Amino acid sequence: MIRYRRRHRAHPDTDMNITAFMNLMVILVPFLLITAVFSRVTILELNFPPAASAAPDPKQELRLEITIRRDALEIGERARGVLKRLPKGGQGHDIKALSQILIGIKQRFPDKLDAAILSEPDTSYDDIVQVMDAVRLAEIVQGGQLTRVELFPEISIGDAPTRGAAAPYSAERRS
Repeated sequence: MIRYRRRHRAHPDTDMNITAFMNLMVILVPFLLITAVFSRVTILELNFPPAASAAPDPKQELRLEITIRRDALEIGERARGVLKRLPKGGQGHDIKALSQILIGIKQRFPDKLDAAILSEPDTSYDDIVQVMDAVRLAEIVQGGQLTRVELFPEISIGDAPTRGAAAPYSAERRS
């Protein structure tokens, strides 16, 4: 019988080949740095509306509140109640009409900067954002050019009062 000798070769330590990984990193890192410049995060500073029991500020004659209801937008003043009610149509809330009304209010009260947006619990995020944009800025045509005008940039967010509650909004007459 012939015995075969098996030679046990010692496997030499091999280094891991990371060339392909390094090539990927050389391309990926500059790409990520370039695209990071184009991403932008916008943060709006929002406040809570003042408490209803707080003493009224004598130098502030208008306390503007926009209430987002399931079936309408209500533009109101805290002490006087609803000034204008915009029913919801088939296309959703009438943001253009809201913007026009707010432009008229801003023309009467040019120094007024704050407004409160009150929404019902089931209000969609998109509706809140659209109303916030309409309250903050308006686009008007001046001299043939479309111009952005700042309306009420200091926005407070809160819960809408219920319709049956004894709130300033319950003073609205329905005919």
